[in-house]
Amino acid sequence: MLQQILLHNYFNNRVLDYLTFILILIAGIIAIQIIKKYVLKSLAKWAQNSKNPLDDFIIATVKRNILPLLYYGVFYVSTQSLTLARIIVNGIRNLGVAFAVYFGIKLLMEVVVYLLESVWLNDEENSSKIKAIKGIVAVVKVLLWGFALVLFLDNIGVKISALVAGLGIGGIAVALAAQTILGDLFSYFIIFFDRPFELGDSIVIDSFKGTVEYIGIKTTRLRSVDGEQVIISNKDLTNSKLRNFKRMERRRVAFTIGVAYETKLESLKEIPGIISDIISNIDKTELDRVHFASYGDYSLGFDVVYYVLDKDYKRYMDIQQEINFKIKEEFEKRSIRFAYPTQNIYINSNNHS
Repeated sequence: MLQQILLHNYFNNRVLDYLTFILILIAGIIAIQIIKKYVLKSLAKWAQNSKNPLDDFIIATVKRNILPLLYYGVFYVSTQSLTLARIIVNGIRNLGVAFAVYFGIKLLMEVVVYLLESVWLNDEENSSKIKAIKGIVAVVKVLLWGFALVLFLDNIGVKISALVAGLGIGGIAVALAAQTILGDLFSYFIIFFDRPFELGDSIVIDSFKGTVEYIGIKTTRLRSVDGEQVIISNKDLTNSKLRNFKRMERRRVAFTIGVAYETKLESLKEIPGIISDIISNIDKTELDRVHFASYGDYSLGFDVVYYVLDKDYKRYMDIQQEINFKIKEEFEKRSIRFAYPTQNIYINSNNHS
């Protein structure tokens, strides 16, 4: 009686086949649950004691992306015990392809994001890097999901070659129209990976000077010293000579002082020492040289060169102001006069009678 029931046929399958399907399915689910409860749980506890964050990432990734595929794998294997209609077989196969492509791309995306964050962020809370990574991830997502769509269509039997050929001419036209955008996009990648500047850096490009306040996929925005916003395309930035003042370790300062021609020789010889002492006694400065350099049209010129050991522009101006005040003070003590444009007129009177 039991044998007859087991061998009875429903929809081209015996009852025994259905029971086999259910047993394989249940056994597979139990096996996955054992792996999840004992193996992965033990690995998770071990990872908590490990200082390497890679362990936690691998375990979490397996739970999110590999376990769903294992469940589908168990279901697929269990269906092999049944005789199913072609449309159902194709549906199960296409569902498997969809699952594999979806979780495969999802896994790949998580790996890309992890690598970007671990390599470039390096556990730093850097807002500019975080924004840059978000922009790159958005672009990578579009590319990967586009590839995933093509892969899925190809695996379910859609003739992609004809579709690609049909889009070929249109694709060329779109590429030509979008070459400026693509140029800015590639320049964005260059800025991100090469990092010539970051948010908050003070830079000069051509005649524009300002602080970087936004780095986008197509443009970068600067806030100028006058307050207006300057928007520059990323391609222009990477193709131009750029000066980054924030990364300047010290600032070279050169200026000239002119004294009157009437200044005595003894006073002229004292001037280099006076200026050298003034600069050397100011904090955050390093003297390079002071020389009597030239005979000008209306002055005797002294060249002064020193370094400010600070990248802050305001600090540099404070130091230069202090130097100017002290030079003025010391010159007044010694009656050394600064030169200014003068004109002497000599009149030669000849009396002819």
